[in-house]
Amino acid sequence: MDVVLGVLLGMVLAASLAAGWRFVSAPRRVLEPGGAAMQRAVHAATTILPHLRRGLTTESAESAAPALRVLTGADAVALGGADELLAYEGAGADHHRAGDPLESLVPARREDRVHVEPRVPCAVPGCPLRSAIVAPLALRDRRIGVLVALYDRPGRVRLEESRVVAEAAALVSAMVELSELEAQGERLARAELRALRAQISPHFIYNALAAVAAFIHSRPEEARELLIEFSEFIRYAFARQRPYVTLADELQYVEKYLRLEQARFGERLRVRVQVDPEVLQAVVPVLSLQPLVENAVRHGVESRAEGGLVAIEGRDLGTDVELRVSDDGDGIDPERAAAALAGRGPGIGLGNVHGRLQSTFGEGYGLMVEDGDGTTVVMTLPKFRAGVRAG
Repeated sequence: MDVVLGVLLGMVLAASLAAGWRFVSAPRRVLEPGGAAMQRAVHAATTILPHLRRGLTTESAESAAPALRVLTGADAVALGGADELLAYEGAGADHHRAGDPLESLVPARREDRVHVEPRVPCAVPGCPLRSAIVAPLALRDRRIGVLVALYDRPGRVRLEESRVVAEAAALVSAMVELSELEAQGERLARAELRALRAQISPHFIYNALAAVAAFIHSRPEEARELLIEFSEFIRYAFARQRPYVTLADELQYVEKYLRLEQARFGERLRVRVQVDPEVLQAVVPVLSLQPLVENAVRHGVESRAEGGLVAIEGRDLGTDVELRVSDDGDGIDPERAAAALAGRGPGIGLGNVHGRLQSTFGEGYGLMVEDGDGTTVVMTLPKFRAGVRAG
């Protein structure tokens, strides 16, 4: 994703500079200061970006078309899909509209390169359009539409104009590809979350209900409170929500989980939570901290007659956040830890959480397992990441 963003920024710069040169060098704009022209070009290029992050649709095309007209300096621009116009802006807008066949504007041919149409095939009398530059929009070598820049003069167009239209089309294509990559990433995150829910639910639900059942006759009021905690946790864990939440939300439901486990283990389970307030609004994948805590309970408390301590610590590292989930159990073999992070171990969700963190934030983030007096799982994530928002 970072590589795509780098390529995209390069395309923005290239399109902006090319458009600026077009504004500065065109004879009919000689009175316009070059700096102002360049500023308009850069502004137009950056204005296009947020609209096309939603993909190439009629709505996003209509929003981007005015900026594309400024960027190319054309008398009109059109964005087309496979067979019809998605948006039109500029001269001739009284009879060229979204939904019209693409052939009403440019001849039907499937060229995969920028080309000039010396004559616009419009059948409406008085149409001011005479020529056009047609640039394909491509998504991984697959043609998905066209960008058409139209002019009120017949015949040949200048070389600078063709370059600007080609750069603008490359910019549009890059944004559409980025939107698809983001959609794929979100679909993957949702699929991994469903897998984690399926893995956690049988183990946790059985134990939680068993703890509640143990209190129904002897301590009915406490059993009622535990059932409320259980229902709120289940609603959180299995709700159809966005795959991201704030750390404060995740911690709130981790504490509900721990109260249910304390009802089960009693004094055998000791808990310590210490989190810097500055990191509570960081965004994390939902159910990213709870599986680490559940593993600590299973391996550091459940397997030992004397029980143990589960500690949750959160530290502010400036631009990053470090979360540590520790137990004082027998520790873990490094090979088993590596297998768990790779998704090959029997543990609950370590590989799943690690994969979701890396797919969301990049290779520099994720989980690390420390073995010493017990086991510590360290989660590192950015305090802020553009495009990743809590639901």
